[in-house]
Amino acid sequence: MSKIIYTKVDEAPALATYSFLPMIKAFTKSSGIEMLTKDISLAGRILANFPENLKEDQKIADHLAELGELTQDPTVNIIKLPNVSASVPQLKACIAELQEKGYDVPNYDASPEITARYGKISGSAVNPVLREGNSDRRAPGAVKNYAKNNPHRMGKWTADSKTEVMHMNENDFYGAELSTTFDKADDLKISFVDANGSETVLKASTPVEAGEIIDATCMSAKSLQEFYQTAINRAKEQDVLLSLHLKATMMKVSDPIMFGFAVKVYFKDLIAKHGELFDSLCVNFNNGLGDLYSKLDQVDADKKAEIEADIAAVYAKQPRLAMVNSEKGITNLHVPSDVIIDASMPAMLKGGGKMWNADDKEEDTVAVIPDRCYAQSFQAVIDDCKANGTLDVTTIGTVPNVGLMAKKAEEYGSHDKTFQAAAAGKIVVTNTAGETVFSFDTEEGDIFRMCQAKDAPIQDWVKLAVTRARLSNTPAIFWLDENRAHDREMIKKVNKYLPEHDTTGLDITIAAPVDATKTSLERMRKGLDTISVTGNVLRDYNTDLFPILELGTSAKMLSIVPLMKGGGLFETGAGGSAPKHVQQFAQEDYLRWDSLGEFMALAASFEHLANTQGNSKAQVLADTLDKATGTFLLNDKSPARKLGSIDNRGSHFYLAMYWAQELAAQTVDADLAAEFAPIAKAMTENEDKIVAELVAGHGKQIDMGGYYLPNDDLVSTAMRPSATLNSIIG
Repeated sequence: MSKIIYTKVDEAPALATYSFLPMIKAFTKSSGIEMLTKDISLAGRILANFPENLKEDQKIADHLAELGELTQDPTVNIIKLPNVSASVPQLKACIAELQEKGYDVPNYDASPEITARYGKISGSAVNPVLREGNSDRRAPGAVKNYAKNNPHRMGKWTADSKTEVMHMNENDFYGAELSTTFDKADDLKISFVDANGSETVLKASTPVEAGEIIDATCMSAKSLQEFYQTAINRAKEQDVLLSLHLKATMMKVSDPIMFGFAVKVYFKDLIAKHGELFDSLCVNFNNGLGDLYSKLDQVDADKKAEIEADIAAVYAKQPRLAMVNSEKGITNLHVPSDVIIDASMPAMLKGGGKMWNADDKEEDTVAVIPDRCYAQSFQAVIDDCKANGTLDVTTIGTVPNVGLMAKKAEEYGSHDKTFQAAAAGKIVVTNTAGETVFSFDTEEGDIFRMCQAKDAPIQDWVKLAVTRARLSNTPAIFWLDENRAHDREMIKKVNKYLPEHDTTGLDITIAAPVDATKTSLERMRKGLDTISVTGNVLRDYNTDLFPILELGTSAKMLSIVPLMKGGGLFETGAGGSAPKHVQQFAQEDYLRWDSLGEFMALAASFEHLANTQGNSKAQVLADTLDKATGTFLLNDKSPARKLGSIDNRGSHFYLAMYWAQELAAQTVDADLAAEFAPIAKAMTENEDKIVAELVAGHGKQIDMGGYYLPNDDLVSTAMRPSATLNSIIG
């Protein structure tokens, strides 16, 4: 029996699973394929980590840990849907919901030990565990052709656009970075040494393998705040929106701190007046202005009114903020997880360099990205669009990505090696011999981070890049900057390992991210393709940036992670827009989540089963699903944005009908053809009836029984409303 593990996640992808997974099970049950589920949702991760607080019938296994172990199994086959990388506000909201449902999980800040345990659940908790291979992400030909024939909306760029990216020019992570490659195994200790020479061990042990690249760097809090003030002044001077772009979810330690400094600088007059009160209320601006609003009910009505008036006065004085939700007055600085750079910057670039203001109208913006490592790449896109105009979706080429991420490579700012200096002093990294490897002078508030990139994943990354360049006959660019410490070490590795592969006739080069961006865009405009070969963070950014420009969304990308032990991990796209989809579903019984990523990942998963386990029926399922997906795209059966058409459930039906038709028509496997002939006939004959049943409830409110832990029965009923379809697939 072949097994495919389908992950249970959060928000819109989780809702879609209630509709799609029963179809998958129905289509695979006769082919010797067992569909299993593992819960890696935020609620599931919390419950799995606090079993001592739960009743026996409330406990669940630690499925994430189980999956981590399974990645070492050469037969494993995992389909991973987008999950919530929770910020602290999201984590607290989930905890509150669980408590309300009778789960006795502790409060986030119940004790330092509890907070530390929650820290292992939040942010990028899932991906480093599962990604035991490097990333191969690209737009399948059918998807790219559909985008060209059905171009999505692109905002108009003009040469006089005031939109720009502002970044620090000194004392940032880029400028302070130090990096070294270890020639033998070692163990590193990270310590803080105060002005009196007293040492506090921040992390006692970080094992290092031979050949591993270790980076360390430190951002000046003083310089960061000065930079924020400069950016605020610039936005005011240019009379444009101010927008902050960080990733306080994945980079869960560093970026919330940077977010908090932005809030404090923007609202400095407010804090100067009410700082003592805010301290007494335990307001944490790292969680955004929303943290203050959540605690205003603790003060009397007059004081609350005074503070709200003072907030309004700040808005009147300062540059206008970009909005997350204009109708509700939710700004760019309300909640750190509301604006995630890999989604927010591409959306702004697709929209002609504009973001939304308080009047729900689009305006130019000063996009604030403090660190220089990748900010300049986004500016390069702006410069190109100002000079050459809006990209023509009907003609542009594609930029697939080969990304380094295995063994937690380049997990910047999100882990147990990122710290904020408590006072003036030094943060020192020493080896087992007591020798200093890195040392940084610090002032109070400075942000230190250290990260690793092991040698074996780098070798695999180079190999994957050559393989993709050969298979697609496409030029490949390693996005590495010789002026950055980490990248200099990476360039040595690339130059060492490339000669181990046959690169005859291939165009493989190395370029700094800014130059690589310019080259890729220049080729895109000529209709030419270029593979971006990048480290982990740029992998995250580029696999949203280029797909959003090319396809209108990153959810339609094929994302394959060949696990280093031989198994397969198949990812289904990004989930950045998932919260808005859930809101619309609850209000209108309409889910516009597009499951195209799941369709493509499933086909790739079947093909992997066929190739690694000799399951010939799996290959038939893969081939017919690919053809069905092509028909699905040709007939434009993806969900529309608004009521009046089919939604996610309707798109699942059409995919299933086309798939059944292909299975019935194929001649490779007679048993499958015979099995699916009556199913295809029933679906085809009942198409109108099924669609009518699927859309009958549109416009009404839906009770999900919870946001982070919805009620299975309620959601299953809502996501499978067609009795006719349910009876056909059984």
